[in-house]
Amino acid sequence: MNKIGLIILSFALSIYQVGAQNSSGVKPLTNTLFKDTTPAAPITNGGKLIEFLSSETYNVKKMDSMDFLVLVGHVKIRQGKTLLYGDSLILNTTKNTLEGFGHIHINDADSVQTYSDYLKYLGATKKAFLRKKVKLTDGKGILTTDSLDYEVATKIGSFKKGGKMVRNQTVLTSNDGIYYGETRDVIFKNKVELVDPENKIITDTLEYNTYSQLANFISPSKIITGSRTITTSNGNFNVGLKQGYLYDRSFIDDSTYHFIADEMAVDDSVGTGLFKGNAIYRSKDTLGFDLLAGNIKTNKIKSILFATENPLLLIKQKRDTLYIAADTLHTGKITDLTRAIPKARDSVGLIKDSSLDKYFEAYHHVRIYSDSLQGKADSLFYSLSDSTIRLLTNPIVWANNNQITGDTIYLQVKNKKPDQLNVFNNAFTINKIDTTDFFNQLKGNRLNAWFIDGAISKMITKGNSENIYYALDNDKKFIGVNHSNAQIIEITFENNEPAKVVFRNQLVGNMSPIGQVPKADLKIKGFRWQENLRPKSKAELIGKTVN
Repeated sequence: MNKIGLIILSFALSIYQVGAQNSSGVKPLTNTLFKDTTPAAPITNGGKLIEFLSSETYNVKKMDSMDFLVLVGHVKIRQGKTLLYGDSLILNTTKNTLEGFGHIHINDADSVQTYSDYLKYLGATKKAFLRKKVKLTDGKGILTTDSLDYEVATKIGSFKKGGKMVRNQTVLTSNDGIYYGETRDVIFKNKVELVDPENKIITDTLEYNTYSQLANFISPSKIITGSRTITTSNGNFNVGLKQGYLYDRSFIDDSTYHFIADEMAVDDSVGTGLFKGNAIYRSKDTLGFDLLAGNIKTNKIKSILFATENPLLLIKQKRDTLYIAADTLHTGKITDLTRAIPKARDSVGLIKDSSLDKYFEAYHHVRIYSDSLQGKADSLFYSLSDSTIRLLTNPIVWANNNQITGDTIYLQVKNKKPDQLNVFNNAFTINKIDTTDFFNQLKGNRLNAWFIDGAISKMITKGNSENIYYALDNDKKFIGVNHSNAQIIEITFENNEPAKVVFRNQLVGNMSPIGQVPKADLKIKGFRWQENLRPKSKAELIGKTVN
């Protein structure tokens, strides 16, 4: 409408009086309808005049040197690419401002849509103040609140009286928040909660992207997923993809384990995780074990832990925790193994208790330490179903002053303590006699040993058995040395020292004074005392590489 038309309309409708309340029933913010304290100033920053497009009725009014246009019924106006709708609008054409009432709708170039029952709009700065039943949507998320200040030019909106964002089945609520339309980010502050069918996030400050569904944590936060709770202060979690990246030693507490690491990556869509930097896994199950490593990969569905970078496994018990170190350590379900496991005392294929459907495997440079037993091998396999630790490739076991070697060693555990030890092929046992340079020795095709309370009580070799045994009197002085061969040799121990030797079948041997036996004959062929390879403490297993 041109200027002449507006003047004619002003005179024609001069009797039109605007009441203190408009058709929508919403009162204006100002005490007097047309009282506007916004200072009159030239439109700057590229601002454009608000253009009237259509309405059912309109009225022109002049008051206090201000020109007003009163629009009622399906009002539509425009400023640049922004369209504004409402039941009724009062446009101050002098200051380029307006108030709107009832079914307010701002279409911001089809990118962001806002709705409310009341609007105050400053055309010069393109700022909108929306009140009562406010809704903002960018095509993905819907933000609702009772009060929103929105800058149309920058697409930035803020609320301070509580707000709720809904994206599909995800609902976010907080007391305060800021929406950024250009990036589709919303920063929620003060009592923030994110809830969806699988997760609940509780924090004080959260950044959420309505398009990517990525939630960034910038304050202490809890992510609750079923029985699992993640505590973090730095990281992100994609609600749609169910993937998270967490930093600064975040912490996981689940019904069966604790987990802490410098960095974490979890993918709940496939049940996997990656934990890097001083990672610590602590189980809560009846087995009781901890796993420490620089890098741990997990698969929750298959109960797999795969650890590298100086991994250390702790099989916990009340008085004598077993420490196992290797280049690589991992655990999994025995029933998921595709290869056959040699039987020990019970079949690993018949698992009646699901808690026993677990194995630990370690390979390359395996080292074992406990107070009562130490060991070394190239690889290890520990099955819970038969409580047997299998040591493979150049295994060595030390128990007090005893060293046991062979091609393969099975150590059976009872109540988390050594119970029985079986050596297959080239079995060789060496017992160092106190601080002397003399060694009791036992060699055979196969060896079996039994333990009582962690100490060796009995040992038997079978097949081409050979023995060197030093006889001592009651004062532990040497009487002589016995060098014998038999098919079966049985040794009984007391206080970790050989106390009785029994030979069975084809015994050949003699007892000689020590001084009459050449030094070369005091050692059985294949003798190797390897005390230098023996782990001396649990600290030695942490962070050290063994060649």
